[in-house]
Amino acid sequence: MFPISFGSDNHSGVHYTVISAIQQVNTGFCPAYGDDPLSQDVLAQLEALFGGDCKADFVMTGTGANVLSLQSLVNSFHAIICAESAHINVDECGAVQKCTGARLSPLKTPDGKLTPGLIAPRLLGDRDQHHSQFRIISVSQSTEYGTLYSLEELKALADFAHQHKMYLHIDGARLANAAVALNTDLKSMTTDIGADIVSFGGTKNGLLFGEAIISFCPELTGNMRFFRKQCNQLFSKMRFIAAQYEAYLDKDLWRTNAKHANDMATLLAKRLADIPQIKITQKVYVNSVFATMPKAWINPLQEKYLFYTWDESKNEVRLMCSFNTLEEHINELINSIQALAG
Repeated sequence: MFPISFGSDNHSGVHYTVISAIQQVNTGFCPAYGDDPLSQDVLAQLEALFGGDCKADFVMTGTGANVLSLQSLVNSFHAIICAESAHINVDECGAVQKCTGARLSPLKTPDGKLTPGLIAPRLLGDRDQHHSQFRIISVSQSTEYGTLYSLEELKALADFAHQHKMYLHIDGARLANAAVALNTDLKSMTTDIGADIVSFGGTKNGLLFGEAIISFCPELTGNMRFFRKQCNQLFSKMRFIAAQYEAYLDKDLWRTNAKHANDMATLLAKRLADIPQIKITQKVYVNSVFATMPKAWINPLQEKYLFYTWDESKNEVRLMCSFNTLEEHINELINSIQALAG
């Protein structure tokens, strides 16, 4: 185990209130598969948080949340538009294609963000029986580059999707970080802009496991529960996911954790920017910092701190902060870099 990691917000532990919540429900007996009162109550809380006119479901993993969200809206002859850097395209081992039979249609973007202008040329053509039919625009909020869609940009994508008889899916593994960075609430960033289905992640922000899917078109996603079973995402002892989300929602812990992670990334970027040999390559909005540094520094630093090289051709690294990143961790990393800089 590394004492300090900037590799991923998945590397952090579990928030102590979440651990306590799990322990509190670890007594007695309880119906399984989400039929318990706690699960039903917390799902209702989630639905209220997103505006009420929606349907919430629990799954076990982020990949599962993406697969089920998309599977509930596509047939095998459909295509899903996403950024080339999207998690569903790069980091999910073809899970979407395997489980849905649908085709991913990735687009190159400079910053991980899709726009109607980028998508429109892809839609040209007769779209007859020889072609996969475009069905969904899938975006990550925040993106894999740590960039953000504004509320206006999200609404433009939703409107564009609906004008072309498509749907907007939001991969919200870091939706909490995005809401904090935009100084907005979850309803404004999803329901109000016209999203059709989103995930509300917790694992990267202090939970042990578990993600929530929020569907704003439940009349179309009614088969979700059957797909969830087929995709091995139906957790038996559901109360242990529900207990985590109850703690996550209580006193806006999701927001507190995300704000701390974002603030630590801002501090880290500020400290790195003072070192002449380092260049910050993406504006820092959430809890990730992208930077280039001399190649000779990367391996020695990785011997002490866990982090990943994002683009080896540019010596670009990604440094992630989480709810339990401390200023002392950042100071130690900066001291190590300054020692290499001489």
